[in-house]
Amino acid sequence: MLTSIPITEMSPRCSTCAMGQLCLPVGMSQQDLAKMDTLVQERIRVHKGETLYRMGDPLTAVYAVRFGTLKTHVTTEDGRSQITGFHLPGEIVGLDGLGEMQHASDAAALEDTEVCVVRMSELQSLSADLPSLQQQFLRLMGKEITHDQLMLVTLGSMRAEERLAAFLINLSERLSARGYSASEFVMRMSREEIGSYLGLKLETVSRLFSRFAEAGLIQIRQRHVKLVDIDGIKQLYSRSC
Repeated sequence: MLTSIPITEMSPRCSTCAMGQLCLPVGMSQQDLAKMDTLVQERIRVHKGETLYRMGDPLTAVYAVRFGTLKTHVTTEDGRSQITGFHLPGEIVGLDGLGEMQHASDAAALEDTEVCVVRMSELQSLSADLPSLQQQFLRLMGKEITHDQLMLVTLGSMRAEERLAAFLINLSERLSARGYSASEFVMRMSREEIGSYLGLKLETVSRLFSRFAEAGLIQIRQRHVKLVDIDGIKQLYSRSC
């Protein structure tokens, strides 16, 4: 069951959050940050395996990942699940529902996760008095569009090994931006989930991980991955970028 966590005077706020450099407040002045502190009045704890929202639910809020990892996925008419994204701390989920004002995917936790609730009503009200917030929201929507375009390139023009190489480098860079190691990390997603995201079969993903390890590009033990030769991994997909 989802756990609601009310914001108290002692709770971290947007102006003091460690993820502020990646989330909505990035680049804002101190004066604007003080106003931002009124935007988030609730957080939600999503335990591993739980669903934050489902496809078709009314879009009453978007969510900023405070810690943990979420995946978003859609279910096709024939019952297959297609993962559309993995979301790390500092990233916003729910933006894909703005067009129809209903969620366009399911969002589930890959590990115990906490999100900040950004109510659409509060967002609209504060945006009227805070032009920089409007700019930030447009920036996030632009990043969402860019991400979708990159995925089309990845799925449409890259070979299987190029797709996995691009995924590993992208994950490495995103983790590094959050202060984690760029070369050694635990993947919260399973190989089957990676395959769904990249349009590859589970067997193909497993075979590619083994091939990368044999080539000395990575060391892997279950979900613990060490990128031994980052430049070599980049070279695998640089021709298609």
